[in-house]
Amino acid sequence: MSQPQHPVPDPLEHAPLAYENDHFINSPDGRIFRILAEYSEPLARFRKERVQDTVVFFGSARFIGMDAAQDQMRLLENTGSAKLAPEEEQPDFDGDETSELKKKRTEAAIEMARYYEDARTLAHMMATWAMKLPGRRNRFVVTSGGGPGIMEAANRGATEAGAKSIGLNIALPFEQLPNPWITPELNFQFHYFFMRKYWFAYLAKALVVFPGGFGTLDEMFELLTLAQTRKLAKQITVVIYGREYWSQVINLDVLVDKGAIAVKDRDLFQFADTPEEAFHLLVDGLTKNHLQPQTEPTTPPTVEDFVGPDIAKTRG
Repeated sequence: MSQPQHPVPDPLEHAPLAYENDHFINSPDGRIFRILAEYSEPLARFRKERVQDTVVFFGSARFIGMDAAQDQMRLLENTGSAKLAPEEEQPDFDGDETSELKKKRTEAAIEMARYYEDARTLAHMMATWAMKLPGRRNRFVVTSGGGPGIMEAANRGATEAGAKSIGLNIALPFEQLPNPWITPELNFQFHYFFMRKYWFAYLAKALVVFPGGFGTLDEMFELLTLAQTRKLAKQITVVIYGREYWSQVINLDVLVDKGAIAVKDRDLFQFADTPEEAFHLLVDGLTKNHLQPQTEPTTPPTVEDFVGPDIAKTRG
């Protein structure tokens, strides 16, 4: 019995390569590849730009500097967002009779503008010092979360010193644009908070924590926990900037008094109230823990010496 005749199907086009299949890459099944990309792509760029390690600045995204006109000093609705807070929450600089909230916001805006300028000054000092260190790699590169506020101030200070600066931005439900002071080749955008935190922690040899909110607290305590539990294969210098602000937000000494942390854990961080004081603490810690006397190499150069840095190498 003869088989029924069927028309010959049209020739198939090539199936997309797996890594070019957007539907797969952006699906739950492709999550592992997205995570790996947020490890491998930054690593490749850090090596290309010869970044060996970093000094990380944390702090609020909501405030701008003294050089901005006071009538433009506006609070953001969300940390790092481009959308302003409601008018009734905005500070008032006209001297008119205002609500108690506006008066508090005005005082806070002026106070936080001072911290912006201090972060800018400290980043400039750190970048100027680091650029004078010998070697083919970029040491202690100023790094921020890439957004506005204290993050912008840190990138700005380093860039004004003529140094590279890194911005590790994050995709959020509301718009957050990278600040314009980041070195373009070192401007990163992450989807996963934990991968962003990984790059904060992995390259950092020092951390400066300026006044901030939930995000700043989260990032600070994550790194302090890693240092406390010795999960960092290095010594990290932590400077908490603005003793008056932080003493009102959280009493860290109570953790010692109540036995929540060991007495020696209190030595994981130090306070500073001026850029000069913070600079001294940072340079002292970085020199003690991560700078060795220059000696003649005893081994031939490796491939890594030519193609890029040994990421986060440390003697501690």
